[in-house]
Amino acid sequence: MEVLSNYDGVARAKHLAAAGVSDFQLKAALSRGSVSRVARGVYAVPGADAQLVAIRSLPAEPACATAAHFRGLWVIEPPGQPHIAITHSRPYPGFICHRSAAPPTLLDTVVQSLRCLPELDGLVIAESAVVVKGLSLLGLRQRLAGRNDARERRLVGGIVPQSQSIMECIARYWLRRAGFHVESQVNIPGMGHLDLMVDGRLGIETDGAAFHMDRTSFEEDRRRWNVTTRLGIPTLVVSYPLLLNRPDEFIAMVRDALNSISAAA
Repeated sequence: MEVLSNYDGVARAKHLAAAGVSDFQLKAALSRGSVSRVARGVYAVPGADAQLVAIRSLPAEPACATAAHFRGLWVIEPPGQPHIAITHSRPYPGFICHRSAAPPTLLDTVVQSLRCLPELDGLVIAESAVVVKGLSLLGLRQRLAGRNDARERRLVGGIVPQSQSIMECIARYWLRRAGFHVESQVNIPGMGHLDLMVDGRLGIETDGAAFHMDRTSFEEDRRRWNVTTRLGIPTLVVSYPLLLNRPDEFIAMVRDALNSISAAA
């Protein structure tokens, strides 16, 4: 069971054997019902992720955004079709195939995502790999040194290792795309760190409902907002649905706020 957990609950017989699981142990687990045979040479725990079972039964491994999801990286939206890594060129209907090493390394997953996905989706995954998993930015740049990787290098240039959330990453992307100067995690005395500062005058705080499930978090956010108000730092609080679904509205709101600050000055 410990070995299976290292494979997210789904593993091939060869991986179990390589980890020291004997035939006797495997048969005992099967007889107890704690493990089931889901395909030829593929075993899973009850309740294992159905998508992962389908992928490893091909046989293949998760790749790109699908691998990012299983690795716990930031993913804006799971892909409609699973992305898989295969070592041959034969396609599998219902899957987006990446010919690569299987399983892909963390670096492989990030490079696949940057090359395959829309800009923002790839950036979010890449930034989270640096922030959450400690992926080397230097190693990522070196991997993307090719003639055809200019777009990917530009996206990597926008990664902020101090980023605190997917929302901050998305907001920063839209703001920079609109031409604003953006600073991340700006230290404000008495408050802590402001998520973003736009043109040195306007604060942006990202506000996710998931972060306010307890009274303490709720009160702390209000304290932070009051500090910026007393210090004369106008601050907009933006939500995930706004950033994801209505970026034009978000940018218009930022422009209006900056114009108001200029007029007041």
